[in-house]
Amino acid sequence: MSESAAAHDPYAALRDGNYRWFVATMGLATLGLQMQGVVVGWQVYDRTGDPLALGLVGLSEALPFLATALFGGHAADRVNRLRLCMAATAGLAACSALLWAFSWRFQAGPLARAVWPIYAIIFLTGLMRAVYRPANMALGTDLLPKALYANGSTWRVSVFHAGMVLGPALGGLVYAWRGPVWAHFLVMALLVGAALGLFLIRYTPRPPAPRAGSVLESLGEGLRFVFSQRLLLGAISLDLFAVLFGGAVAVLPVFAREVLRVGPQGLGALRAAPAVGSVLMGLTLAHLPPLRRAGRTLLLCVAGFGAAMIAFALSRSFALSLLLLAASGAVDNVSVVLRATLLQTLTPEHMLGRVSSVNQVFIGSSNEIGAFESGLAARLLGLVPSVVFGGCMTLLVVAATAWKVPGLRRMDRIA
Repeated sequence: MSESAAAHDPYAALRDGNYRWFVATMGLATLGLQMQGVVVGWQVYDRTGDPLALGLVGLSEALPFLATALFGGHAADRVNRLRLCMAATAGLAACSALLWAFSWRFQAGPLARAVWPIYAIIFLTGLMRAVYRPANMALGTDLLPKALYANGSTWRVSVFHAGMVLGPALGGLVYAWRGPVWAHFLVMALLVGAALGLFLIRYTPRPPAPRAGSVLESLGEGLRFVFSQRLLLGAISLDLFAVLFGGAVAVLPVFAREVLRVGPQGLGALRAAPAVGSVLMGLTLAHLPPLRRAGRTLLLCVAGFGAAMIAFALSRSFALSLLLLAASGAVDNVSVVLRATLLQTLTPEHMLGRVSSVNQVFIGSSNEIGAFESGLAARLLGLVPSVVFGGCMTLLVVAATAWKVPGLRRMDRIA
């Protein structure tokens, strides 16, 4: 065993009490939002029977997020990041309360089959996410020394994906057992708990670096930094197009009902399966020293994600589909950890909020726009051909990135 491996402490970041509270509250928020994704998806598909309606859910969240995420990043660099996280989490809880109230109040009558109020509330959720994501990323970085960025990213991603395991499964079970009203109420309770838990973090904000110029000039500074870093830009672009074309989460309700015939409980399991693979991979990474040949590993993992999506589309076995989704989550975890560590290592502290928001514009919105693309492609090409097409496009993106950004292919250790 090498000296570096022997000295490696897999729990180093979690030994900091403030960071433990941070990942715990992030886990509660993730658990609630992932539950909400399953509940809203099944609720909308149950009311419409249209895969495109599922894509419109993603678009409803992506549009406000894209429009305001950079401003959220600017705010994260100018004001107290902990207070910003508190406000954004409270806003997410308020949105979940609106979904609960709508589902409870209009169980019958002319709005019992309406979906436009759900789209409107998800639009508000997108606005809250535009503030929450960059502030959360920057706050987590502030709480750790630079030497622990990689370990902290591993645990943060692992806790995030643990929420993605439990959230969809719990959402599907509660929906099947008690319906959308109780499911939305539980989501609201989890998000309120996350907001309250942030009060337990002891955080001394660093004074913002003095800057002249307007807000737009400040935003431009963050964009210029990202586009000047070829390795970072290549890693972000790789994930952007892989998620945009390769994801099948938005149409999982259609697979659950029409292909695998497993109902809302099965949908919860399908939504949770990628996160199960991710958590297992995260625990493995936490106990290993920093990865060597990180760039090649990143490219291979994104290619593996695309291949898993193609195989999932062709599967007619529920067990095999779960296994393939778990494999996609495992390789996705590696790419997320590598990209997050690269961003934290290359970005100056005073720009973390803005650079994180640029990353979220690329990555965060690609999930929702990818959901719209999946719904539209399923309408135009058919369900299975649309997912196969997306997986093939992911493989082409990996090949193009390896060719156009050779530095990423040759990158060894990040931190």
